Amino acid sequence: MVVKCNSVGLFGMDGYMVEVEADVSGGMAAFDIVGLPDAAVRESRDRVRTAMHNCGYGFPVSRITVNLAPADIKKAGPLYDLPILISIMHATSQISAPLSDCAFIGELSLSGEVRSVNGVLPMAIKAKESGITKLFVPFEDAAEGAVVEGIEVYPVRTVPELVEHLQGRRLIHPATAPDTVITHGFMPDFSQVKGQYEAKRALEIAAAGGHNVLLIGPPGSGKSMLAKRLPSILPDMTFEERIEASKIHSIAGLLSKGQSLITERPFRNPHHTVSSVGLSGGGTIPKPGEVSLAHNGVLFLDELPEFSRTALEVLRQPMEDGKVTVSRVHSTVSYPCSVMLVAVMNPCPCGYFGHPRKKCTCSENAIHKYLGRVSGPLLDRIDIHVEVPAVEYEELSSYSGAEPSAKIKERVDKARAIQTARFENTAVTCNARVTPDLLRKVCVTDDKAQQVLRNAFDKLGLSARAYDRVLKVSRTIADLDSSEIIRADHVLEAVQYRTLDKKYWSTY
Repeated sequence: MVVKCNSVGLFGMDGYMVEVEADVSGGMAAFDIVGLPDAAVRESRDRVRTAMHNCGYGFPVSRITVNLAPADIKKAGPLYDLPILISIMHATSQISAPLSDCAFIGELSLSGEVRSVNGVLPMAIKAKESGITKLFVPFEDAAEGAVVEGIEVYPVRTVPELVEHLQGRRLIHPATAPDTVITHGFMPDFSQVKGQYEAKRALEIAAAGGHNVLLIGPPGSGKSMLAKRLPSILPDMTFEERIEASKIHSIAGLLSKGQSLITERPFRNPHHTVSSVGLSGGGTIPKPGEVSLAHNGVLFLDELPEFSRTALEVLRQPMEDGKVTVSRVHSTVSYPCSVMLVAVMNPCPCGYFGHPRKKCTCSENAIHKYLGRVSGPLLDRIDIHVEVPAVEYEELSSYSGAEPSAKIKERVDKARAIQTARFENTAVTCNARVTPDLLRKVCVTDDKAQQVLRNAFDKLGLSARAYDRVLKVSRTIADLDSSEIIRADHVLEAVQYRTLDKKYWSTY
């Protein structure tokens, strides 16, 4: 007799319905799983058999064939253990409950405990869209699935507990959606940074418009310290942004057990030894990389030239498109990666090229080679370049408090509110993401500003991309100034953030 029950699989960012069919028939004892299973799915045979024995249920000494449909999509991971067990128990009349409106997800231990799996949030969304009304998931993942409205998510600890529920003897209560109030943990504050007013201003503009930033300066000037305080002034995530970021972290297995949604913008800080696959994502079954894990947040690259050239060049297209596409022989998946890139670097290997007091010990060739690790096309995609000079003694020894992050965030939130109203009913979320068709419409300049742009374009040799980015940064500065029109002073400030590459990279 063939018995069917529902499960859900993962393909990229989205789930897809999987029908688990079990046939128990006479003949020589065998247990086969078909439907393009990977090694982890094939190993379900031993986990399911042993779990049933240890929980006191009879495992049929028959020919068992389990099919995971659709059979043309590769099935990966141990999440099909639970639906395979349920379908076999139903086929052998150990369970008689109707299963048509139910779906099951979970890995089994040999003792019958149901273990956590990755990707419950996107799978719960797909189950709800497919008309499933009851979703049985591991206890640790229930809070994550309960975020989805319109479907009952049941937390399951053990197989006997689930069987008792299906037989109607001891019911499991559905998980309730957790409180969605945003709570912030401890964040480093800008009030702890002495001096560096220009760099703080640049980061405020970057946060207000979602712009990419490059900080360059000598060792100990506070570049990394500034970058790590950027999350404290970023606007709070919307519910849609939290769902998107949580889906990616769920797929990657990075959500804490019992956590439902990410409430703080991601801040990813990969080491410079990270590979191109680690940044962009990949694997036999493509998984999200660092650039996608930072979606709706910050990707921080400390010591930028120390990253491999291959890894850095991988970022060029994702920075432009807001998504990364990973192609493999059997599949091609896309992950969103709308991130703020914050990069930090020294001006030379020793760090003191151009320093007013310390002598640089690097040769011209060493400086040229060091700066050459960062390509022109990558620099062109960074909206704001800002120099972070060494801090003076008077600033370090001063007892006067610097402006706290809360004050800066108020201005950032105000500018973002203007952008939210401006881009209502469009896919654009901030000035940095303005599409070419909207650029001229939203970046309205006066005559003096136009003249400044013309002079900057001619004298600095700006590319078309750099010109657009100057306009976008000018728009953000105008928003911080609550100005509908982009004025000359807004453009002048934006242009100064495009001159640093000329100072360093054009020297050699």
